[in-house]
Amino acid sequence: MASDLMEIDDSLYSRQRYVLGDRAMHQMAQSSVFLSGMGAMGVEIAKNIALAGVKSVTLHDTKLCETWDLGSNFFIRRDDVSSQRRRVEAVCPRVAELNPYVQVDASSVPLDDNTDLSFLRKYQCVILTEASLTLQKRVNKFCHSQQPPVRFICCDAYGICVRVFCDFGEEFEVSDPTGEEPKEIFIQSITQDNPGVVTCMDNHPHGLQTGQSVVFREVGGMLQLNGSTRQITVRSPHSFEIGDTSQLPTYTHGGFVVLLKTSKTYTFGTLEQQLCDPQVLIPDFSKPEAPLQIHAAMLALDRFQEQLCRLPNFYLDTLELVRPLQSLPSEEFFPRGDRYDGLRACIGESMCLDLHKLRVFMVGCGAIGCEMLKNFALLGVGLASSSGEVCITDPDLIEKSNLNRQFLFRPHHIQKPKSTTAAEATREINPELQVEAHLHKVCPATENIYNDSFYSTMNIVVTALDNVEARRYVDSRCVSNQRPLLDSGTMGTKGHTEIIVPNLTESYNSHRDPPEEEIPFCTLKSFPSVIEHTIQWARDKFESAFVHKPSMYNAFWQMHPSAEAVLHRMQAGESLEGSFQVIKLLSRRPSHWEQCIAAARLKFEKYFKRKGQQLLHSFPLETRLKDGSLFWQSPKRPPTPIEFDLKDPLHFSFIISTARLFADIYNISYSVKDLSEEAVSKILSGVKIPEYRPSEKVETDESAKKPDQLKMPLSSEEEREAITQLEQAITSNKTTPDGLHMSSLQFEKDDDNNGHIDFVTSASSLRARMYSIEPADRLKTKRIAGKIIPAIATATAAVAGMVALELIKVVGGYGLESFKNCFFNLAIPVVVLTEPATVKHTLIRNNIFFSIWDCWTIFGHEDFTLSDFMSAVREKYGIEPSMVVHGVKMLYVPVMPGHSKRLKLT
Repeated sequence: MASDLMEIDDSLYSRQRYVLGDRAMHQMAQSSVFLSGMGAMGVEIAKNIALAGVKSVTLHDTKLCETWDLGSNFFIRRDDVSSQRRRVEAVCPRVAELNPYVQVDASSVPLDDNTDLSFLRKYQCVILTEASLTLQKRVNKFCHSQQPPVRFICCDAYGICVRVFCDFGEEFEVSDPTGEEPKEIFIQSITQDNPGVVTCMDNHPHGLQTGQSVVFREVGGMLQLNGSTRQITVRSPHSFEIGDTSQLPTYTHGGFVVLLKTSKTYTFGTLEQQLCDPQVLIPDFSKPEAPLQIHAAMLALDRFQEQLCRLPNFYLDTLELVRPLQSLPSEEFFPRGDRYDGLRACIGESMCLDLHKLRVFMVGCGAIGCEMLKNFALLGVGLASSSGEVCITDPDLIEKSNLNRQFLFRPHHIQKPKSTTAAEATREINPELQVEAHLHKVCPATENIYNDSFYSTMNIVVTALDNVEARRYVDSRCVSNQRPLLDSGTMGTKGHTEIIVPNLTESYNSHRDPPEEEIPFCTLKSFPSVIEHTIQWARDKFESAFVHKPSMYNAFWQMHPSAEAVLHRMQAGESLEGSFQVIKLLSRRPSHWEQCIAAARLKFEKYFKRKGQQLLHSFPLETRLKDGSLFWQSPKRPPTPIEFDLKDPLHFSFIISTARLFADIYNISYSVKDLSEEAVSKILSGVKIPEYRPSEKVETDESAKKPDQLKMPLSSEEEREAITQLEQAITSNKTTPDGLHMSSLQFEKDDDNNGHIDFVTSASSLRARMYSIEPADRLKTKRIAGKIIPAIATATAAVAGMVALELIKVVGGYGLESFKNCFFNLAIPVVVLTEPATVKHTLIRNNIFFSIWDCWTIFGHEDFTLSDFMSAVREKYGIEPSMVVHGVKMLYVPVMPGHSKRLKLT
């Protein structure tokens, strides 16, 4: 069972596992859930917990499918309504499709005030939606009284108002209260005092909080601190107190601390208690009274519903979404017997029609994109009958790891395009939807497709992207074409949404996060101090050996098809760029599997033994700097050269993975038998390891950049060596067309059979062992090397829902005060809603202002010259143009020679 679960985790749950960790994943895989109510909220919850990977879920509902459900339940179809199926019967098989590892059962027995609740004891969690308040109280009281308690959640949505309540018992332990990965904080100094004060290296902010505990490692002098745990008191962003150190020896050098993750126990009250004395979150500090007002209104609604068995015509005029709709006649909100009655009751018929006519361009069809498309289908965005359209584009194919969060996809969709598959699945939710799917990347190279004319046909742009640069590009296109942009993103339990409206808000490019701090070249090459350094080093080695060098090799021989011609030119004294590196690859080119194994063994010797020997030769352990301090002190760690041992699983893994990659780039075949320890040992017994000779200079300057080997001038000795090697290669018949070609690999993190992650994991772990750094397991290595963003379905669904609300406001032409950006962290939990930053206007003169959204239009004629253009600007705006540019091209700058002649050009 455990091994099966690990296999499932790696192939399907990898991104979620990065968020929750092994412990939570295992607990979830053994949990059973009872979920009552298969309306809009119930089916959303069912989707998310099935994707999350619980052991089993029982879906409960007693109602029949109605037309109303089509507007909010994405798993109910028209046939279900016409055939009068029970909602749970329609939904159950479609939820089961989401995850083959989750058992999904259906129940339609009545659940009311007279039901015996003892059957709930077999579940770890009970979730109620669409239940009366009386029933919620009764079920909650039962769950709270059990030993251990059954976790209880109830939630309701009434139009634009939602409430969620959780009761996880009187003692609920959370092993990781923040969800943040602890980082290593390097120490500059520790005072010998009471209290002792720790100052961080290079004044880097430590990010710690008073009351937290840290563990000390590798401290010089105050050796008693190593391995000990101390509670801290923060003094500044760069220092903190750790209690009495006055009796400890003097601190000498080095060391680091790691935040100790401590579990936290929470106490939950019952629903009965919380209704009387509610503890509420305030997501929008501009409306601190809103949560309690909604709470009171919902209690009144519960009382109304229990007494009269119906809902009133009800909305709250304090919420931005409905405030502009108060003046509409009541007929706008009356039902019309179609799938949009629920939506119509919230926003009115006119707004529904505007949504139908909307033309949306969505970039990206991954996790967020799937959720967006579901929302578009339920809202009726872009109906063919109303000349609306949703245009989507994504160049990627569906992978198995996508299935855990991208709920429109199923196993039989793997390796199909995301965009066309998502479009087809969305049309199943709402057949009236007009979806056009493209397979293009949105970038400068596709501006012939996504040109200004294309953007002019779209009303709004939505991004569902996973990187900043793509967002910046799409934002620039929206600004130049005066189109609103809705952006969102997630990272683990965190999510954000940003609304960008022409002439109202600033754009995405108006603010920039600080750039990611690059790891210095010398740190990667010689002085790693944390596991991220060794993983990046291994990733760089992969790129160099199996991507860059084969590409360089192929490019050289495409420019110089004849080896003989290259030899002749080099003998004549001509310098050919890259020739030395290419000829070295040619001379060492393996032709069979045994040589791949030998090449891997030599790489082991170079990476994990010779490198350490060279460093210790250049900087012996007793080396001191000019100020007398030790050279080898934290964060610098002295290496320990590794002796090769084939019996060590890590050594064996490196040899096999490296040899396989060499075989791949040189198109050499091998069998499963060739990968056995016995076969590899036999080959290695004949490999000669050259004697070590100290040579290279070690770079210690942190500002130094990686040198470009191709552009470095060759010494005369290197030239002679290259000529000799090329002569030998021609003589030994290595310069055939096959010999002058290599296969360049592309790093692929999600294929567990290609050996890419195996290489990076083994290389990184060996380097970590060499530098006494705690190694990372395969999963963590995969996340860091593959730059995988941790993801969980609930965060994705949340940001998509927030974007849908803002989309309605954009369509309604709402004012700035109505729009809300959102940031949340579901792990804490924190939800913050803020108004978007208003666009900045720059005063040019008098009452003429300019903003990023302004576009001044000058109408010319067929013979319109540059001089005519400048005159038109003077006449229309009263401004003297100082220069004229187009993109990065300078068309007219008065001080530039010859530019005055351009004034007569059209």
